[in-house]
Amino acid sequence: MNAHRQSEETFSETATASVSSASVSSVAVSSSAASASDVTVIITSFDQGRMPVAAARSALRQTMCPARVIVVDDGSTDPASVAALDELSALDGVTLIRQTNAGVSAARNAGIAAARTPYICVLDGDDLLMPGFLASAVALLDADPHMVAASSWLKCYGVLDCVVRPGGGRIEDFLPRNACPADCVFRRELWERAGGYDETMREGFEDWEFMLRLLEAGGEDTAVGIVPEPLINYRTAPGSSNVRSMRRRTRLLGRIIERHRASYAAHMESALLALDALAGERLGMWEDAVQVHPELRQHSMRTRGFLEHPSYGDGGMASAVRINRARCSAPFYPADAS
Repeated sequence: MNAHRQSEETFSETATASVSSASVSSVAVSSSAASASDVTVIITSFDQGRMPVAAARSALRQTMCPARVIVVDDGSTDPASVAALDELSALDGVTLIRQTNAGVSAARNAGIAAARTPYICVLDGDDLLMPGFLASAVALLDADPHMVAASSWLKCYGVLDCVVRPGGGRIEDFLPRNACPADCVFRRELWERAGGYDETMREGFEDWEFMLRLLEAGGEDTAVGIVPEPLINYRTAPGSSNVRSMRRRTRLLGRIIERHRASYAAHMESALLALDALAGERLGMWEDAVQVHPELRQHSMRTRGFLEHPSYGDGGMASAVRINRARCSAPFYPADAS
């Protein structure tokens, strides 16, 4: 095991201990009709060392303790990972399912198929739940029959130390980008109606595509709820599947549009405007970075190339004008008279 992964796993084990003593969500749960016997946690893992052990322990330490924790080993081959999963199988309340490697969607579907509870919580093997996550997420679902899934904000660990605040919402909010973490709670019956996770999407964005499936299967006025508290400890790493999938974002988005063409057609205006607003926001952030760190003009080949040949029609040229104007001795270049 390399030192980097070992340090991550040490942090994960430590974080699990802190999770057990953390404050419980302030969302009211006393009126929830669901009980511990109504929820199964599905954890998927592939060669993640001891991190799934910490994930399972965080699930077992919930204020609404699940009826069962099902861990699906998606064909791990690393000896340390296999040994850790063997350890998990000996824990009370944990069931281990092993399968040949078929991808995270297939692993989630296998775990959910083995569950018998009305609610399902999906948890990635390198993430951790704060003690009040299940109770708070289930309370949202119980309070609104039109809510198809529920999750929370993310407290990032690893490379990032920050709080990420996904917004959830209706289907139009999910067309330009995913608005719900992969770690979430939903109704098992709706998973069946939606056809489960798409097992052909092995390059990423399978959780985004699944949210669209749930929203479409739920009918009109459905939404995804988000508890406005960081109740998930979310691992960040340069080699994580989420980071890798973002390098293929445009192609994967094309596959999502192909699968949900009717929804995109029905909300075309809002989807296009949201994507344009997102692109403008990112361009503005880059513009700010170049003005604060002018050395990027010399040391970033992409920045230098952009300023030499700004894009046209998408705000790029206007951004280049503002960057040059912000320089202390901003030049004025005469027109080419030749």
